[in-house]
Amino acid sequence: MRAPGAGTASMASLALLWLLGLPWTWSAAAAFGVYVGSGGWRFLRIVCKTARRDLFGLSVLIRVRLELRRHRRAGRAIPHIFRAVARRRPERPALVDAGSGACWTFAQLDAYSDAVARVCGRLGLAPGDVVAVFLEGRPEFVGLWLGLAKAGVVAALLNVNLRREPLAFCLGASGAKALVYGGELAAAVAEVSPQLGKSLLKLCCGALGPESLLPDAQLLDPALKEAAAAGPRALPPGQGMDDRLFYIYTSGTTGLPKAAIVVHSRYYRMAAFGHHSYSMRESDVLYDCLPLYHSAGNIMGVGQCIIYGLTVVLRKKFSASRFWDDCVKYNCTVVQYIGEICRYLLKQPVREAERRHRVRLAMGNGLRQAIWEEFAQRFGVPQIGEFYGATECNCSMANMDGKVGSCGFNSRILTHVYPIRLVKVNEETMEPLRDAQGLCIPCQPGEPGLLVGQINQQDPLRRFDGYVSDSATDKKIAHSVFRKGDSAYLSGDVLVMDDLGYMYFRDRSGDTFRWRGENVSTTEVEGVLSRLLGQTDVAVYGVAVPGVEGKAGMAAIADPCRQLNPDAMYQELQKVLAPYARPIFLRLLPQVDTTGTFKIQKTRLQREGFDPRQTSDPLFFLDLKQGHYLPLDEGVHSRLCAGAFAL
Repeated sequence: MRAPGAGTASMASLALLWLLGLPWTWSAAAAFGVYVGSGGWRFLRIVCKTARRDLFGLSVLIRVRLELRRHRRAGRAIPHIFRAVARRRPERPALVDAGSGACWTFAQLDAYSDAVARVCGRLGLAPGDVVAVFLEGRPEFVGLWLGLAKAGVVAALLNVNLRREPLAFCLGASGAKALVYGGELAAAVAEVSPQLGKSLLKLCCGALGPESLLPDAQLLDPALKEAAAAGPRALPPGQGMDDRLFYIYTSGTTGLPKAAIVVHSRYYRMAAFGHHSYSMRESDVLYDCLPLYHSAGNIMGVGQCIIYGLTVVLRKKFSASRFWDDCVKYNCTVVQYIGEICRYLLKQPVREAERRHRVRLAMGNGLRQAIWEEFAQRFGVPQIGEFYGATECNCSMANMDGKVGSCGFNSRILTHVYPIRLVKVNEETMEPLRDAQGLCIPCQPGEPGLLVGQINQQDPLRRFDGYVSDSATDKKIAHSVFRKGDSAYLSGDVLVMDDLGYMYFRDRSGDTFRWRGENVSTTEVEGVLSRLLGQTDVAVYGVAVPGVEGKAGMAAIADPCRQLNPDAMYQELQKVLAPYARPIFLRLLPQVDTTGTFKIQKTRLQREGFDPRQTSDPLFFLDLKQGHYLPLDEGVHSRLCAGAFAL
């Protein structure tokens, strides 16, 4: 941050001149000169450029901490906080279903969740039991997990896209005693019913017809209607901020999903952090078209309703063509995005609604730097609230001042207030590197590194609650990171920090690969290719070639109409990508698979590699001697594996 010894030298100079009898003003001026001359001017520059940002960030941390402390001392958990909000504004819309047009007031949401809690008691479910919720994103979904929380029951929020083995795995891993499923998902449940065991209680919510009610299931709606007649339910005492609220499953981009534990304080912290970072108001209307089985939609989005009383408009599935129409119809002032949503919106033809809305803030993560300004300018959104975070992490951060491309910052002048850090790692194993004392080696500005957050289980802003699986939890913790004997959460994500402390997402662990002695960022190459091809879906990954060091780049490109000309694309790539970053292999496929949170799925693509026997999709190989892409058939594949081509 500053030249070594700059502060010490300036203080010594000040003391010496004062002892010589010079006026203190002269002494101070001389000491300042020594400080600046010794390199301290760099620190002064950082202070001048970041003080306002850092002080605002500090104020956000303080507000969140004080709110949490107040609720903790009062013995309030999330259901208690929501009930206070509901009683303060009972007739205000809490949740609006953009698909059906249904509007739930705070009083209705409170009453529905009370009924859920009563039914739990009648079914013999006790505090600490787990109930799996398998339902599309609509108001009932929120009412269900909130009602389970009122009974002290933990909800396991299942991804509605899960089928067969992954669905059975997630149900089994949760330890659920009951499953509440939506009528629209009855077929998916029927497929795995033989694997679930007879003791699992099945409840159907929102039956669409006789086929929705499985032979061994009960209808939930009549029981809720009967329970609602009993009136408000008293909240159980003893529920604390450190108790489990629900489980959220990781997206499973690199394997089967893991159940992350969300305690009441984590839910509050995440929602409050977003609320204060972007100065949201009670009068805001938030548009949430994200999956409610993930934290972005259910905590950052719905949390504004549960904790702060905002109206949240839900759409169970993102629709690029309806997005701005919905915003206009419901007078939304805040929208959420995640993953590739912003790019999908830019692919849409220009329409009147995209400039007629009242949206002042777009909040989310995954907005690529290449389209950041284009998105803001085309749609007239004055504030982009990009943030970094994961359901389980303790090192979340937010871009609070609109720095283009940044996902947040780490103060260079208040370094101990929020102890997060980028550390150097082994590029092959992603294991943190250690110095002579056995501590992790911090990265300097401009050096990419693994983001870590120091763990303090007594601090709600720094605790790590881990996963249902103890082994999965242990894999995310490192020791002696900041100092001897401490513990830190390993994010698995590679970021880079500039000299002012702004953080930029580089890659997820394992996405960066090494080719020709250089690190290739898949995120960067995907952004360039996608923009070059009119915001087409692109997945970039490294593949091993026998006898060749490192991994060669491969790009899977969505080309449903078979219109892409690889050679024309290569001519453009030479202008914008370094030679080592240009994909050696291409795969043209009808569509690129994405997760429920619009992250590109690469696991299957990496496994199949560039072997034409693994796929019927057109494959191409970049022949560097000829300077263009050649079709890749089994003959070319064999010659590549035999080393016949120079790579």
